[in-house]
Amino acid sequence: QVQLVESGGGLVQAGGSLRLSCTASGGTFSSFARGWFRQAPGKEREFLGAIAWNGRMTHYEDSVKGRFAISRDYAKNTVYLQMNSLKPEDTAVYYCAAGTTIANPNDFGFWGQGTQVTVSS
Repeated sequence: QVQLVESGGGLVQAGGSLRLSCTASGGTFSSFARGWFRQAPGKEREFLGAIAWNGRMTHYEDSVKGRFAISRDYAKNTVYLQMNSLKPEDTAVYYCAAGTTIANPNDFGFWGQGTQVTVSS
């Protein structure tokens, strides 16, 4: 069964950091872009950014640019989301996804189950 599994979420104080992981199983997704999204309670899902299939390009939305960074480890079939200077408004369920481009959220179609991130003030 092909799936993406997120991990690394938890509770952190404002100003702190977390690193989320998204590991592929049953397939490598090595030829796909990998993106990160989040959804806060009562809000629509928000695209955060993505990394190209070859790891040479990344894209970030303005809401996280300069604070979040995406990287990938092909040997571990894993993509990471490093989150720094976290704010209470970053509280959400974070999802990773596989897709075909890095800048269009509509190009992502395979999702993980999500991991909760809670930032306390």
